[in-house]
Amino acid sequence: MTSDQLPKPNPVLSIESMDLDAQGIAHRDDGKVVFIEGALPYEEVTVNVHRKKNNWEQGTLNQLIKPSSQRIQAACPHFGLHPGACGGCKMQHTNMFTQIAVKQRVLEDNLNHLGKVIPEQIIRPLQGLDWGYRFRARLSVRYVAKKFTVLIGFHERKSSYVADMSTCRVLPEHLSQLLLPLRQLIGSLEVRDQCPQIEIACGDQTTALVLRHLAPLSPTDMQHLHDFADTYRVQWWVQPKGTDSIALLSANEKQAEPSALFYDLPDFDLRMFFRPVDFTQVNPAINRTLVSRALRLLNIQTEDSLIDWFCGLGNFTLPMARFAKKVIGIEGSKPLLDWANTNHQLNKQRDAEVQNHFPLHPVDFKCMNLFEMTADELMGFEPANKWLIDPPREGAFALVKALVDLIENPRLESAWKPPERIVYVSCNPATLARDAGLLVHTGGYRCVAAGMVNMFPHTAHVESMAVFELT
Repeated sequence: MTSDQLPKPNPVLSIESMDLDAQGIAHRDDGKVVFIEGALPYEEVTVNVHRKKNNWEQGTLNQLIKPSSQRIQAACPHFGLHPGACGGCKMQHTNMFTQIAVKQRVLEDNLNHLGKVIPEQIIRPLQGLDWGYRFRARLSVRYVAKKFTVLIGFHERKSSYVADMSTCRVLPEHLSQLLLPLRQLIGSLEVRDQCPQIEIACGDQTTALVLRHLAPLSPTDMQHLHDFADTYRVQWWVQPKGTDSIALLSANEKQAEPSALFYDLPDFDLRMFFRPVDFTQVNPAINRTLVSRALRLLNIQTEDSLIDWFCGLGNFTLPMARFAKKVIGIEGSKPLLDWANTNHQLNKQRDAEVQNHFPLHPVDFKCMNLFEMTADELMGFEPANKWLIDPPREGAFALVKALVDLIENPRLESAWKPPERIVYVSCNPATLARDAGLLVHTGGYRCVAAGMVNMFPHTAHVESMAVFELT
C-alpha cells in the first residue's frame, strides 16, 4: 500500500462557537466550515463527517482531545450521541451558565448579522428552574409488535423512531413518573397499534392527557382509561380525528367551567383558563416572569392605548387591562380569541365577587389574519401609543411592513399615528432580527434593549424580547 492509499488521519479541529442547533462550529485549514454535534466552544476534537457540501460539512464528535471547562456530565440517562439517544435536549453536556451565554450570543448575532441592529442595552436573561419545567409536551407512541412492548417519549436524535425512555428530567416529576405506567396502559388497549401520540397539558391543579387514536376505542379500552385516570388523578381527553374532534373521555364526566385547566398570573390577580390543545407557554414559571417584565418595559400609564398583536388566550392582554383603560387584543385564531374573551369575562366576574379595587378594564378583541396585514387595514385601527407583539416562529413581517409603510407614506387625511414604544416577544431570533431591521432602518425606531428568555433549558431553542422606541 502506497502512502497515497493510506487512510488520511482525522485532523484535530478547534471549536470556535455554537450555532442555532447547538452544534459546535470549526474551520478546516482550507477554510471549510464544519458543524459538529456534541462539541462545545474552545474544545479540540475530531469529527465523524456524515454530510459534505462544497462549502461546509456536518458530523458528530468522534474524539474529545481537549474538553471545555464548561462540559458537564448529562443528568439524563437518555441523553447523548449514541444510537437510540433521546433528541429532546441538545445541551445537557454544558452547564447552565454556558447555555444561557450561548443563547444570548445567538440572539445578538442574529440581530447584528441579519438585521444589522445592535441593541443599546442588553437585558439580563430570564431564567427559572433547570429541570421539571416543561408543563406541555407531545409524546410519540409506538407499539413494537415484535417485542410486545410500547415506547412513549420524544423521538431519537435525528430519527423518526421513538426513544426508549423510562424517565424525563425536563418534565415535572409527576409526569415523568407516568411514562412507564402509560406504556403499560397503552399495551393493554385493543387499539394499542393505532395510538400515535399522547399530548400532555398541565394546569396549576389539573393534568390533562390527550390520546390520539386512529381507531375507535372499545368499551374495555374506555374502562382502562377511566381506571388510569382514577389511579393517577389525571383527566383524559380523546382525539379521534383533527384538533376539532378533541373532547373529554366521557360526556358524563364532570368538568369545571369553562375548563378544569388553568394557570394563575398572581402578580395581576388573574386566572387563565385553556383547553389542553390551546397554545400556552410550556414553562409557566418563566411565563409569569416574562409577562411582568414585558409590562414593566411597556411602562403602561392609565391614559395609554395599547394593542396586543397575536394575543392568543389573553396572556398579555388581560394584565395590560389592569393598568390601561384602552386595550385591543388581535388574534388570527377564532377559537383562541373566543377563549381570550371568555377569560376576560370570567376574571371580571372574579373581580366582582371579591370586590377587587384593581379593576379589569374592558378589552376590544378582534379576529384578523396578521400574516396578510396591509397598511390600509392597519390605518383602520384607532391610534395606540404602545404595542406588544408576540408572534409565532414566522414572526410579524406583514404587520411590521404595514407599520413602516404608513410611517414612510402617511395618509394626509388620517389622524393615525405609529406607536411610540413596541415590546416584541419572539420565539425565533432570525425572524425577530428580520423585523427589527425593518423597524430600525426603515421605520425610524431605535432598538433600546434586547435579551434572551430561557424558556427551554437544555435545548437549543432561543426565546427573546426586544424593545423599540420611535425616534
